[in-house]
Amino acid sequence: MSSTDNLKLFHLNKALLEADLSTVEKIYDVKILPSRTVIERKDETFYPQFPAAIRQKAKEMAAHYEAFYLLENSIRDLVSEALLSAEGEDWWDKTVPKEVQDNATVNAKRERDAGVSPRSTEPIDYTNFGELSTIIQANWENFSDLFNSKSGLVSVLARLNLLRGPIAHCAALTEDEVLRLQLSLRDWFRLME
Repeated sequence: MSSTDNLKLFHLNKALLEADLSTVEKIYDVKILPSRTVIERKDETFYPQFPAAIRQKAKEMAAHYEAFYLLENSIRDLVSEALLSAEGEDWWDKTVPKEVQDNATVNAKRERDAGVSPRSTEPIDYTNFGELSTIIQANWENFSDLFNSKSGLVSVLARLNLLRGPIAHCAALTEDEVLRLQLSLRDWFRLME
């Protein structure tokens, strides 16, 4: 594993630990985590107009979004690096299933046609989370040395994909789903042991 991968894993583990400690703080009404000194840049014109309960939920959900952001982008990097190493510069055209390529093309075109800034120059950045699993499965021979079980990988990624929905679509996770997310992230790292 490269030093960049180790750094990403460190930050993901840090986010998971902070989420766990935050849960303990809420359950036992104690203060464990240091106060954040980062200045939050909120639009003070509009932010206070939102109900306090929704603002509080947003604050709670931020940790889960951060953990998933780290996970999804580290998987994109892992896929890109593994296939580039194994297949060369044209790995996207050679190894990615056509339906995934087509969907990435449609997503990139939709952004161009909307006149917004492109999110990336890399086609993999236009794939959805479930498609990352599809790419790995289609190229298992290039990932079998990174993960200890293909069926375990498919199962964990499917579970994470279900948990991604509420996070990506601004719905609050229930206490059980927060626990399920934490356990699924741990399962992800266990697959790489």
